[in-house]
Amino acid sequence: MIKQIIVISGKGGTGKTIVTGAFSAMVENKVMADCDVDAADLHLLLNPKIKERHEFRSGKTAVIDKSLCDQCGRCIDVCRFDAIDQDFIVDPIACEGCAFCSHICPTKAIRMNENLSGEWFVSDTRFGPLVHARLGIAEENSGKLVALVRKQALELAEEKKCDWVIIDGAPGIGCPVIASLSGIDCALVVTEPTLSGLHDADRVIGVARHFGVSTRLVINKFDLNRGMTEKIEGYCKKNDIEMIGKIAFDESIVKAMIGGKTIMEYGNGKVKKVIERIWRKIQKSL
Repeated sequence: MIKQIIVISGKGGTGKTIVTGAFSAMVENKVMADCDVDAADLHLLLNPKIKERHEFRSGKTAVIDKSLCDQCGRCIDVCRFDAIDQDFIVDPIACEGCAFCSHICPTKAIRMNENLSGEWFVSDTRFGPLVHARLGIAEENSGKLVALVRKQALELAEEKKCDWVIIDGAPGIGCPVIASLSGIDCALVVTEPTLSGLHDADRVIGVARHFGVSTRLVINKFDLNRGMTEKIEGYCKKNDIEMIGKIAFDESIVKAMIGGKTIMEYGNGKVKKVIERIWRKIQKSL
């Protein structure tokens, strides 16, 4: 049975993608997925070669056919978003796609066109297949794109008879995270030893638990604030959350990123050994 592991964080910048990249380099027989579609960056470490490119269409925008329009003005009157000007031209940015104008138009001059919102890809990397995507600037429905990426990654894993799907999730607790969590076998939360790190980790753990997802926690750069690290450890004990690793700050991680490599490919330092132990604990528990 294929196991799906997602790496998430309550806030950006905690090192979530670094951990995901390390798993990508270390775990055998897997498919990787980047579900941080609003700001995807796993590809910077994996350097994928795109095999398949697909359009992602979601949401609709009104378009007025001037040859049918009799300029009665009813569409302007009912549009609460002021998306239609006096020349009966629709502003695609202001239009929310509610389609009310198309329903009340007496001449059927308004049609709803599906938006091209982004792209999704199936790629090869030096560590195996990667399914990833890019959402267009200011486009909506990131949750739908996340669900599509996950579906394609799971189907690819089934086709290749893989054991794992390793997912780089989005930070925070919004729609992309919710779409990432359903049906997951384990959510690994990466946090940092700061007050905001603990606060936001608590929020995303609450979301994961709401969906019945087994959750574990890792503290990255734990040695930069040992007092806060102790508070996070106390939080984990109080809330029955398994803390399966603490990663120290290490300049080798920065150097690895600059070189476009995962930390597992960069030397034999302590960080590499810690991440190996973290993965063994996840693997054993599942």
